[in-house]
Amino acid sequence: MVLRKLEERLHYLRNLESRKEEVIRIIGEQGKLTPELEEAINKSTKLQEVEDLYRPYKQKRRTRATVAKEKGLEPLAVLIMEEKIEQGTWQDYAAQYINEELEVLTGDDAIALARDIVAEAVSDDAKVRSVVRDLVWKRGIISSSKASDEKGTYEMYHNYQEPVAKIPPHRILALNRGEKEEALQVKISIESQELIGAIEPLLIKNSRSIFLNQYQEAVADSLKRLILPSMEREIRTELTSKGEEQAIAIFSKNLRQLLLQPPVKGRVVLGLDPAYRTGCKIAVVDETSKLLEKGAIFPHQPQNKREESKKTLCALIEKFHVNIVAIGNGTASRETEALVAELINEQDLQLQYIIVSEAGASVYSASPLARDEFPEFDVSMRSAISIARRLQDPLAELVKIEPKAVGVGQYQHDVAPKKLDETLTGVVEDCVNQVGVDLNTASPSLLSYVAGMSMAVAKKVVAYREEKGKFTLRKELKQVPRFGDKTFVQAAGFLRIPDGSNPLENTPVHPESYELAGAILQRVGCTINDLEDNLPKVREKIASLEPANVAQELKAGVPTVKDIIEALLKPGRDPRDELPKPMLRSDITTIENLAEGMILWGTVRNVVDFGAFVDIGLKQDGLVHVSQLANKFIKHPMEVVNVGDIVKVKIMSIDKARDRIGLSMREDG
Repeated sequence: MVLRKLEERLHYLRNLESRKEEVIRIIGEQGKLTPELEEAINKSTKLQEVEDLYRPYKQKRRTRATVAKEKGLEPLAVLIMEEKIEQGTWQDYAAQYINEELEVLTGDDAIALARDIVAEAVSDDAKVRSVVRDLVWKRGIISSSKASDEKGTYEMYHNYQEPVAKIPPHRILALNRGEKEEALQVKISIESQELIGAIEPLLIKNSRSIFLNQYQEAVADSLKRLILPSMEREIRTELTSKGEEQAIAIFSKNLRQLLLQPPVKGRVVLGLDPAYRTGCKIAVVDETSKLLEKGAIFPHQPQNKREESKKTLCALIEKFHVNIVAIGNGTASRETEALVAELINEQDLQLQYIIVSEAGASVYSASPLARDEFPEFDVSMRSAISIARRLQDPLAELVKIEPKAVGVGQYQHDVAPKKLDETLTGVVEDCVNQVGVDLNTASPSLLSYVAGMSMAVAKKVVAYREEKGKFTLRKELKQVPRFGDKTFVQAAGFLRIPDGSNPLENTPVHPESYELAGAILQRVGCTINDLEDNLPKVREKIASLEPANVAQELKAGVPTVKDIIEALLKPGRDPRDELPKPMLRSDITTIENLAEGMILWGTVRNVVDFGAFVDIGLKQDGLVHVSQLANKFIKHPMEVVNVGDIVKVKIMSIDKARDRIGLSMREDG
């Protein structure tokens, strides 16, 4: 994550330097580059500063100032801005520029055209723009009003205003969406006299100039007609950028937590993809995620084969010793949940179930990847398999889905797709490499996220494995076509072989560091085989080592030694195993069963700027508003909760008409 932030900053700085060079070149070609201007450009630390300095020299479309210059009024504009003339009247000077051929018929025409030139010059002044920008950020008000929101989707924004400096990112994106859908009108406003009072002293130095009033009028015109509209666009763009950054950050963290949910290992799972007319698709998978059997039941409308469906489920549960039923949370989910809960109660089964998010399942099921994996199955059957596998190993299954389709963000559809995709792909890569990948069971999709490996290389690895049999040593990867030394150096440390011929194959220790790992073990009287035969002894002795001393003695880097010692203490460790397991159920909750004040346990499904959505066993997740997350003030919900957390909540409000449940996590709640 730190490396990615450094990469982003490096990219920005390189773009900044490139833009500086380009601007200096363009202004130089115009013959207008002064040493002072070049120095100011080179000292700029932001792209915006460079653009402000470049603005007066940028080629513009035809403007009112352009027309005025074509009519020969630039000298008069210069007189206004120089403020040197204190004798006579401006009419005397303006009369000199009357030219009927160019349609400058009176002195008033001439002075008005000159003011257009002055107004544009004022709007191009870098210092003026900087002052106005700062003031709009500090004092500006963003407001919205109803345009044509007949459905009332944006009712809270029909008569809304908030300081620009305080508006939270999620409201920025909400306003943008409302404006895009033509439901809202959005604008930024600020008291103009405050702005004029701030910028006139930067420009007007001589109160005795005969052009004083004309200069002031040009400044006011520039502010209203040119600067403020431009600044509103600029600040709206920056606000949107901040909103997008926050939305991407929220999505990224939620996605990370979702991908790192603890796997449910060693269980036979029956996956159910609920539906009404087309029936509920069934997929039974064993402990290794291998498909054992598939089928369908029709317990709901219009077939209503409820008893027959229960018999089919019961037979499959007994035949394959199913431990858990994973039910997708889509259409007919709660009706299917009721069916399973009823079956457990009637048959007194030692069985539990869990509602699994279907987000992205349909995307995966219709993808070329799913067609390659299960070419003989229809889309809904593939979805049932995916639902079961998601419970067994969320990371291995979710990597098959386009990251933005997993549904744990806020306003993710309103942000720049390219930036979102790049960031989320980075999150998936980080998670995959943090957990490690079983080289002998991983799919090409999972392997493709390992550092240094592309999808093409991942497919080569899987093809080699299927042809030659299981890998026993990571160095055997070098025999895979197109798996070069550079790829091996990058990837090997993130791959695992749980039953490899060397215990170190199931650790993050890179094969190039095996000799060093052996030396560290030897230093405390242990061998590599002790990692399997006598792990408590290894842990006891290794824990007492001082990495700095070991590194000095073995002439190795301290960080490398620290990492190896940590790996030797927990060989085969899956960091997800230390997290709370998903909450399994054996009964059903309905909104009719609930009452205000009731205490329940639930699972956090999504975290957004304004709160957290918690699954308490209903079709609709309940909302814990940010104000109800803790007894103390918190700036953001993620200070308290993350996706996947098991939390205790109190029901504060029930709106049956809109299927909304208000929850609280406050101790006094």
